[in-house]
Parts: sequence; structure tokens; C-alpha cells
Amino acid sequence: MVSHLAARWLRWIEQTLGGVCAALLMALLVVVLATVVLRYVFGMGFVGAEDLGIWLHVALIAFGTPLALNSALAMRLDVFVMRLPPRGQTAASVIADIFTVLAGLILAFGSTRIATMLGGVSPTLGLPEWIRFGFLGAGGALIVLVLALQRLAEGRPVRLMAALAAGIALHLAATQVSVPVALSPSIVLGLIAGIGLVSAAPLPHAFIAAAYLAIAFGSPMPEQAVVSYTVTGMSRFLLLAIPFFLVVGGLLAISGTAAQIVRFAASLVGHRRAGLAQTTLLTSVLFSGASGSSVANAAFASAAFQPELVRNGYPPAQAGAIIASSSVLDNVIPPSIAFLILAVATNLSVGALFVGGFVAGGVMALCLAVAIHLTRNEQAARPRADALERWSSARAAIPAFGLGVIVVVGIRMGVVTVTEAAALAALYTLFLAIGARVKTVPLYAAFRQSAVEASAIGLLIGTAGPFAFLLAVDNVSGLLSSFVTGFGLGPLEMLIVINVLLLLIGLVLDIGAAILLFAPIFLPLAVAANIDPIHFGVILVVNLMIGGLTPPVGMLVFVVSGVTRVPAGVLFRAILPYLAALLLSLTLLTAGAIIL
Repeated sequence: MVSHLAARWLRWIEQTLGGVCAALLMALLVVVLATVVLRYVFGMGFVGAEDLGIWLHVALIAFGTPLALNSALAMRLDVFVMRLPPRGQTAASVIADIFTVLAGLILAFGSTRIATMLGGVSPTLGLPEWIRFGFLGAGGALIVLVLALQRLAEGRPVRLMAALAAGIALHLAATQVSVPVALSPSIVLGLIAGIGLVSAAPLPHAFIAAAYLAIAFGSPMPEQAVVSYTVTGMSRFLLLAIPFFLVVGGLLAISGTAAQIVRFAASLVGHRRAGLAQTTLLTSVLFSGASGSSVANAAFASAAFQPELVRNGYPPAQAGAIIASSSVLDNVIPPSIAFLILAVATNLSVGALFVGGFVAGGVMALCLAVAIHLTRNEQAARPRADALERWSSARAAIPAFGLGVIVVVGIRMGVVTVTEAAALAALYTLFLAIGARVKTVPLYAAFRQSAVEASAIGLLIGTAGPFAFLLAVDNVSGLLSSFVTGFGLGPLEMLIVINVLLLLIGLVLDIGAAILLFAPIFLPLAVAANIDPIHFGVILVVNLMIGGLTPPVGMLVFVVSGVTRVPAGVLFRAILPYLAALLLSLTLLTAGAIIL
């Protein structure tokens, strides 16, 4: 009876939060588009538009993250847990829930304390300043509530009570006890976050819980500071581009525009040997100029190409490997969410990074094309498309190519900001969907899904803030710089060392977390070695994107596995030839950084 009641309440809360998140994303879009219209049509500004957008984005993150608890968006590393015996898996799941409970309590109580202490009114919005923190406090409480309802609906009340008891106890004890250790607070934070990581706790929850527990080990950040740095980390106008680019990808798929991209790619290369696999690759190249999300492309291509590749002679694992490896390009060829996160972490120019991404994406695509050709398994080539068919498919795909003009040209020429370009791209694809007579329910679903994905990314960015602060306090960047420069490494040796470290980091960390934590550390080392910072930023993103294909995390492999039902372990083995091709492209880009 309890489980049925909990399941009913859980469905109602998820439906309500989904509607709230979709509405918040639509409101964000309206606010940014209003600023564009007022500026370029009427020559006037929208006072408070930037602050309003930031506040709405914080609310979106707060109300969206509870919906990601049981999905891939939670960013759980469950590879280690899956190797444990049943009792070990149960223990690990309780530990993971403890991290989630603790994270929810920190957000709830830390935000409440800040709200009660904070005075004043926003000069641009005329609203009390505490409201922004109140959003995150409500989100923290909802995380605990949703987790509790999930465990009750699953019939696991004992596991829930254990996690609640331990989470509350740790929340109370962290500020009351002092544990003398010789390690710096940032190292302690990393070790505690590592425990959460291997126990399959959501990565953002592991970050913020570890930052709080580090108080007992000498961290100078009280609970309010942990929450404050989290909110500050996600309160950047540039980050609003992420949900807009995500909704662009969703609307392209439901409007049929993505299918037109596939048709155009097939007309160009479908007749060649391994033509269908090359079509998959070329579609990723073209689709990447619209979605900016490797995960979105991996899911789309898995559904669109996997059955066809198998029917044409490819083993299921090899077909999935081609799709996963091709999807890497979406976070390299602009617009790229990874480059947006890198710009936030390092203050590098987004426009310059986008230009570098075009070059890097071309090198990677060429290397993958060679690998696909050498590993071809297709039974027969398709007929060559005639000139009329190519022209027809190109004309049908023109609307998708218009996104490139809006996004890349608009940003590079300084006509619009990154966020404004993303909003215009979202409006453009919304018109495409309406023109294709897409019904209201699919439109709502696209906005809801994009909002939830954006909230998960936003929370990750925010919770990396306290970790970055402790790294700065402990001068980790300066110490590492002194250590490395002591060896007198030249530019090539420095890039080799950093590339190896990044490849190792990519084994266990999602690209977003890796960029936020390590880009500010490695960039000064590269600059000190006279390496162009933009070129280095491109190499860093390419390197970490390769981590999307490597075990144990391999996010792109797990996305393809989830859609195609091919076991992830089999995909990891099948992906080796394409992984080698991408490593070759990384080597070429690294050599180019030295030559240029």
C-alpha cells in the first residue's frame, strides 16, 4: 500500500516539476529574445534582463535536478558497483543515497541560512536577493523528497531509513567535530568525492557533499559558503546558451530536419564502399553544427542508423562503435557545449574556440573516415545519387545549415552574444517544428527533456565551484606549475605530459567536470610553455571527448548501449579501431600546436 501511494505521489511530483521546468525554459527563451528584439529593432535595452535570465536559470536547475536522479543525467559511475556481490551492491547503493541525502540537506539548509542572513533588493529586478538562493533551497528539499519516494515505491524502506539517518548525522557532525589530518582540504575533498564516485553517487552530489564534509578536516568554507559558491558558479549569463542549444537538437529531431540531414549525407557518400557507415559519420559532422551535444547525437544516430547498419552486414557491436565514435564530433564542431563550459572555466574567447573546433573536427572526421573505410563490412554499395537527387536533398537540408549562419557567423562577427545566438537558433528551430506541423505534446516533451538535461549540467557546473575555490586556496595550480616547470619541459614535452594526464582523467570523469576542475590548472602550464591558449583549449576538449569512449565511464558508449541494447563491454572492445583513429587525430592536433 505504501509503495503504491509513494509511486502515485512520485508520478505527480515528476509531472509537476517537468511542467515547471519546461515553462522556465520557455520563459528564459522569451527573456533573451526580448533583449535581442529591443536592442536591434528598437535600439533600446531591457533593464534587468541579464539578472532575470540568471535567476530563471538557477530556478530551472533547482527544479530540474530532482528529475535526473534515476537517469544517465545523474552522472553515476556504476562500473565498480556492478562488479560487487549482491551485498556489496546494496551497501554501495546506501552510500550513494547518503551522498544524495547529504547534498539535498546542504542545499536546503545552506540556502535557508543565506536567505535569512541576506538583505537588500536587486537593483535591476526590484526583488529580494534571497529569492535566488531560495530556489536552490527548495531544489535541495525536493531532491531528498524524490529520493525518499523512489525508495518507498521500490519497496526499500530500510535502505531509505539508513540513508536518511546517516545523511542527517553527517550533516550535523561535520560542523561540530574537527579531524586533524596532514592533508590539505582540497585533497580531502577529492578523496571524499572519490568515495562517492566509486559508490555510484551522482557526481554533483558527491562534489557538494565532499565540499561540506571537508569542513571537519580544516576547510575554510562553512556551509553557507559552499552553497554560495555553488550558486555563483551557475549564475553566469553565458550558461543560458546550454539549454537553448539542447532544445535546438531536440526540435531538429522532431521536426524532421535531422532526417533531411541524413538524406543529404547519404546522397553525397552513400554510394561509396562503407557508404552507410560514412553516411553516419557525415551526419554527425552536419548534425554537430546544430545540436552541440554528443549525447543527443549518440541517441539520435543509434535509433536512426543502428538497424540499417546491421541489416547491411555490420555486427551490432561494430555498428554501435561507429555511432559512438562519430558522436564525439558534436562537442568539437561548433556550436559546442564543451567549449561553452571551457569558456566559463577559463575566460577564453568562445568565438576563437569555435573556429579552432572547426579545424579539429575536420581532422577527427578525416581520421574516422579512414578507419571506417578500413573496417568496412557492408555487403553491397548503394546506387550513386544522381545530380537531381543531390540537389533535392541539399535544398531540403538548407534550413539546418541556416543554423550555422545564425550561431557561428553571428558570434564570430560580433553581431550577437553566444547566449543570444543560441536563443535565436532555438527560435529558428521552433519555427521549423511549427512549420512541420509538430503537435503540442512533442514540442512540450522536447522543452522538458532539454530543461532536465540543462539542469543536470548546470548543477555539475555549480557544485564544481567549491572544489575550484579550495584548489585555488591550496594553490594547487601554482604548486603543479612549479613542479612541472622545474623539469624544464619544452612545449612538445609539456603537451605530451598534459595529454597523458587528461586521457587518464577522462577514464573516470565526465567531460564537464574534467573541464571545470582541470582546465584552470593546466591552462597556465600551457601558456608558460608558450603554447597558444586557444589551440590548447581545443586540444583539451578533443582529449576529454575521447574519454567518452573509454571505460569505465564512457558516457557515449553507455548511451549507445542503452538505445541499441548491445552490452557496453562488447561496445568498448569494438570501438578500439575508431579510438585509435581519434588518438591519431589528437596526435596531429598536438603536433600542429607546436608547428604553428
